[in-house]
Amino acid sequence: MTASPCPPSLPATLWRSLPAAQAIALSVASILWLLGMPAVVALIYSLLIGNGISAAIHVLMFLVLRWQRQHPEHAHPRSADGFPGWPWMAACIVGGVTIGYVVGGGVASAITGLDGLWPRQERWGLWLRIFALSLIPGLAGTVFFYLRGRLEGAERLAAQARRDAAESQLRLLQSQLEPHMMFNTLANLRALIGIDPARAQAMLDHMIAWLRSTLGASRRDWHPLGDEFRHAEDYLALMRIRMGERLHTEQQLPAELTDVPLPPLLLQPLVENAIRHGLEPLRGPARLTVSAERSGEQLLLRVCDNGVGLGQGGTSGGSGFGLVQVRDRLATLYGSQASLQLQALPGGGTEAVVRLPLTPPASAQEPA
Repeated sequence: MTASPCPPSLPATLWRSLPAAQAIALSVASILWLLGMPAVVALIYSLLIGNGISAAIHVLMFLVLRWQRQHPEHAHPRSADGFPGWPWMAACIVGGVTIGYVVGGGVASAITGLDGLWPRQERWGLWLRIFALSLIPGLAGTVFFYLRGRLEGAERLAAQARRDAAESQLRLLQSQLEPHMMFNTLANLRALIGIDPARAQAMLDHMIAWLRSTLGASRRDWHPLGDEFRHAEDYLALMRIRMGERLHTEQQLPAELTDVPLPPLLLQPLVENAIRHGLEPLRGPARLTVSAERSGEQLLLRVCDNGVGLGQGGTSGGSGFGLVQVRDRLATLYGSQASLQLQALPGGGTEAVVRLPLTPPASAQEPA
């Protein structure tokens, strides 16, 4: 039997409800004061009874949710969002109001000495008004927290949908990158086997390393920046064998950034785009630099080449499939906090710049 998802923790729900409980208690105290109760007495009763009711309702709901988690067959579909179902909710409200009223009212009476200030008939009348005024905000507060729980549940579902969309985009990107890479590499291997077996062996070793790192990246939603650079280096090693001595590559990764988490295969489309559209059509020495740097609370990834430039080799503003997928993944995971820009370099060539936060969004860090 599989347990249902954990309900919200008791301290967390109590802490989140604390401001609303104080606001309701102060409102009730104001009403009691207008009805003739001394201000200090009204404040003491309202705060003690109001907080007692709030705590009692949350404790009862927590116990019910924990029981439902241990017995999934009786759990409400939204129990993971903190809602046990209306029958249980009604029972928790009635029980919580009763417990909070009795305990809070008893403590308030002991503090204020109300038992000695009013005759029994007047005391029961005051207590009845307090009970009625406590029940109404208790119901209102319960509805509020129920609606807030539903909203938080919807936000969690939306975050999960974003993660699923990002994963689908990654799979689609891999399906486009890998066949192109494999066909080109195998064609070069076939040519090298007969004329340069040593280079063919080195190319095969690099291809195996590249496939292994690609497979590892495909199984993770996030990985360290150091792994992303190693994956890019596996690809560049293949390109150096294929393009020969005219291709020179460099990587610049500060040690303090190697563990920064980011979605896998962000650099691969940018590097491949630079080689295919910028450097392969170029006559003469080809240079490509992959670098990372910190700018405030953002991570900047740069892929620079001295290729033919924008609009001359097919890059035209960065509308290729791989670049579109990178932009879509950044928008899905980070929203407006991340971007990809392509710009022409003054001395010729192109620079692709990815900007993203140093830390992933909280929703993206939740387990899938």
